[in-house]
Amino acid sequence: MGSIFRFKRFEVDQSGCAMKINTDGVLLGALAKHRHPGHILDIGTGTGVIALMLAQRFDTVKVDAVEIDDQAAQRAQSNFNRSPFAERLHVIQGSFQDMEVPCQYDLIVSNPPFYINALHNPNDRKKLARHTDLTFFHNLVDFSVQALRENGILQLILPSELAIEVADMAKSVGLVLVEEVRIKSYPDTEYIRTIISLKKDTAETKTSTSLVIYEDKDLYTQSYKELLRDFFLAF
Repeated sequence: MGSIFRFKRFEVDQSGCAMKINTDGVLLGALAKHRHPGHILDIGTGTGVIALMLAQRFDTVKVDAVEIDDQAAQRAQSNFNRSPFAERLHVIQGSFQDMEVPCQYDLIVSNPPFYINALHNPNDRKKLARHTDLTFFHNLVDFSVQALRENGILQLILPSELAIEVADMAKSVGLVLVEEVRIKSYPDTEYIRTIISLKKDTAETKTSTSLVIYEDKDLYTQSYKELLRDFFLAF
C-alpha cells in the first residue's frame, strides 16, 4: 500500500508519520458532533485526517490541529494545503499543554495515545504517538475545561475500559459525560472502543448508542458504510 490514502474529496500523504490512518481516527472524524461549530481543535492530529474530515462535514468551521511530532506536523500542514479546505485548517506544532489558546473552542476532539502501562514501542516516534499515562488525560481534561466555550464538547475515542476511567476523571473538573458511542468489530464480540462526549456542567441525560463495523469477515455493516460513504471511495 502506498503512502497516499485517497478519500472522495481530499487525500492524505502518510509518509514520515509514526501513526498512520486507522479506524479509530476515521470513526471519530465521522461521528464527532456539534450543532453549529465555529472553531474546532484536533489534539494530536497526526496525518491531519480527522481535521480534514471535520472541515468537509462542517463547511464553514475553522480547525486548529495541534501535533507534538515535528515531522507529522509538517506532513499534516502539507495535506491541509492540498485540500479544498486549506483556508480553514491550521497546524500548531507542539504539545497542547504548551500552546497559547487563540480562542475558546466549540469542539475539541482527540484520538489520543492510550497504551497505558503497556510494553513501550522501541521506536521513539511511535512510542510518542501511541503510549501515554494517566497524567496525559488529567492534563487533557484540565486543558479542555479552560479551552471550551460554555456549551463546548470534548470528544475522545478510547478503549472502552479507559473511556469509563477518563469520564470519571473528567467529573472532578466539571466535564460531564453526555453521550457515548460503543463500538465493536463483530456482532458477537466485546466492545473495543467508546467515543465519549463530555460537556461543561450540564443536566443533560446521558445517551448511549452502538456501532458494529463488520457483519462477517471482510464484510462491512450497512451502518458503517453509511457513516463513511461521504469519505471512502469504496463506499
